Amino acid sequence: MALPASRSRALAHLRICDLTGQLAGAGATKFLAAFGAQVIRVEDPVRQGSWDILRGVPPFVDERRGVNLGGAFNNHNVEKLGITIDLRQERGKDLLRELVAVSDAVTENFAAGVFARMGFPYEELARVKPDIVYVSNSGFGAAGPYSSFRTWGPIVQAVSGLTFSSGLPGLPPAGWGFSYMDHMGANYMAIAVMSGLVHRNRTGEGQWIDMACTEPGIALCGPDLLDFSVNGRPLRRDGQPHSNHSHAPAMAPHNIYAAEGDDEWIAIACRDDDDWARLATVIAEPWAKDERYATLDGRLADQGTLDAHVESWTRTRNRHAAAEAIRASGVPASAVASPEDRIEHDPGTSEFGLWPRVHHTEIGEVRVDGLPVHFSDTDWSIEHGAPCLGEHTDDVLRDVLGLGDDDIVSLHEEKVV
Repeated sequence: MALPASRSRALAHLRICDLTGQLAGAGATKFLAAFGAQVIRVEDPVRQGSWDILRGVPPFVDERRGVNLGGAFNNHNVEKLGITIDLRQERGKDLLRELVAVSDAVTENFAAGVFARMGFPYEELARVKPDIVYVSNSGFGAAGPYSSFRTWGPIVQAVSGLTFSSGLPGLPPAGWGFSYMDHMGANYMAIAVMSGLVHRNRTGEGQWIDMACTEPGIALCGPDLLDFSVNGRPLRRDGQPHSNHSHAPAMAPHNIYAAEGDDEWIAIACRDDDDWARLATVIAEPWAKDERYATLDGRLADQGTLDAHVESWTRTRNRHAAAEAIRASGVPASAVASPEDRIEHDPGTSEFGLWPRVHHTEIGEVRVDGLPVHFSDTDWSIEHGAPCLGEHTDDVLRDVLGLGDDDIVSLHEEKVV
């Protein structure tokens, strides 16, 4: 079987030796693969699926189970080639060196120091290919007091300060969902790879780009960090519980309100007194004409009661109809969309091409996430599902590394691949 040809040509000149796993790393190389880079995903043939726990975990499309059937793995590894190499064996290490020698970049998101202990510190990669761009992405980076710590999405959010910023009054911080920082880490890693390659193309120099997934989380706290640095104000001040209220700038009403139906919600943001006057006209209830609410100070002073009034109005209305009526008056509002709303019922996302269908060798035909960008001339293309474990091993050995059939048979017999 010949290696599949890429349809997008934007990055078709690049080859990535990819040892990433989960979303924080695999999501980065998905971007590159979708734009045409040849991403060769290296995995362990001995402890099958151990480098990426998503390989065999839900969601599944049917009753079948196995290391090739994980839906999340398929979603994050489309358009990639999959090979297996046993890096415990010297011949396996030699094979990886051969692959590095013909690659533009090496990517991994093991815990700090793991790849070096496998025998591949940056110095070894640079010895094999002096202009290689090596991007490592761990929780806290390769150096510093926390470098030995291992992280998952919720830990990264907690350490970065994001968890502290999200919650409801009187309740503990809630966080931003399990994989939010994996997505952000992947985005930053993709930028890091491309930045390193741009530098290499300009200067001929490779380098090691050390990434910490926690740092993008800290960057997302920007306005709150700035407020503390400049004004000495913590995110949650006395008398102001953290919630969906806006305190910088102060706005009221500014919240998520229950709408008609089970678990249906609407978001409303009144930016100033004019917004309130327009919203009050839409609501057209006696309480909305209360002079106390005519000014921001008055609305902030009685924000709890104001929220209760607004929700008494929204609870009896369809979220979409209410949001449309409020927007028509010039006030920002939106129905709170569920994933099903966006995927199954929103023509905007489908017309933007966010849910392409791919063919996976074992799973079959299934939808995956597309990319939220479009290039007018060299757009991304996603047609092939994630590789099954070792699916392209022989093809890569033959077509990329130039090995003969006898050598390939020998490598299989010796369980190197």
